[in-house]
Amino acid sequence: MEFEVTILGSNSAIPAHGRNQTSQLLKVGGTHILLDCGEGTQIQLRKFKLRFSKIDFIFISHLHGDHYLGLMGLIFSFQLHNRSKLLTIFGPAGLDEILTLQLKHSNTRLNFPLRFVCTDPNNSQLILEENNFKVYSFPLKHRLPCTGFAIEEKVRFRNLKREKLQDKKIPVEAINHLRNGMDYKDESGKVIYALDEYTHPPRKARKYAYCSDTCFDLGLVPYIKGANILYHEATFANDQEERAKETFHTTAAQAGIVAREAEVDRLLIGHYSTRYLDLNPLLNEARANFPKTFLSEEGITYSVD
Repeated sequence: MEFEVTILGSNSAIPAHGRNQTSQLLKVGGTHILLDCGEGTQIQLRKFKLRFSKIDFIFISHLHGDHYLGLMGLIFSFQLHNRSKLLTIFGPAGLDEILTLQLKHSNTRLNFPLRFVCTDPNNSQLILEENNFKVYSFPLKHRLPCTGFAIEEKVRFRNLKREKLQDKKIPVEAINHLRNGMDYKDESGKVIYALDEYTHPPRKARKYAYCSDTCFDLGLVPYIKGANILYHEATFANDQEERAKETFHTTAAQAGIVAREAEVDRLLIGHYSTRYLDLNPLLNEARANFPKTFLSEEGITYSVD
């Protein structure tokens, strides 16, 4: 199953140095998910030839403008392109009021169904479950109510050992039991086809964790533990640690510590302050604590594996 993320915007509050405000497009199988929607998001979607009409779900982490001010423009573009399928938006309380007022005062009646789901900034919750993935929200510590998101793949079936299929003609009912992770037993409870003997161990489910804006907080670790890719904001370099603390942001070095403690496979840093034209100092400081750190670069697609 395809599981990948494309960076649309990687800067913090202001677009600068050819970088835009925060937004990412995640593909999970045939489902398209937008994570945050800063200004310029739909321009970036067009620039990188990504079909925004395919977006099924939009997740907004919080109501600072660099994370949602592109949303209304995107909704109007959906309207102009005669969208008809459901769009579901997950976001903080107040976003529904903002959307309603925009639609009211522009005298817009959408020609597609729009569903809003309010997120809880204080607790971790399962907020979406589809056939092949789940999405959990979790609290982030920022100046406004803010949530992170963890997208986890469902591993539905085990793979059968081909040589076993060649040796024996296994009934379809038994195959279905085995693929679903169960021994196949007779009426008395005796195991006829053992799971471990006839199937390979299940593949580890893949996971993408998204931490948009947050102060340095190791309390995040349980929510992002073992992620294949962790995206974590890294607004400042080490010499701005006090500034990061004042503004409830994280330094690149601190993001590296979070990744290390969470035992993730890879770390993507982003949400760069406009003071940094050259991002290599941020990359180097994060890598000092977590070597498998990479810059999130706009237009680049990262496979979650």
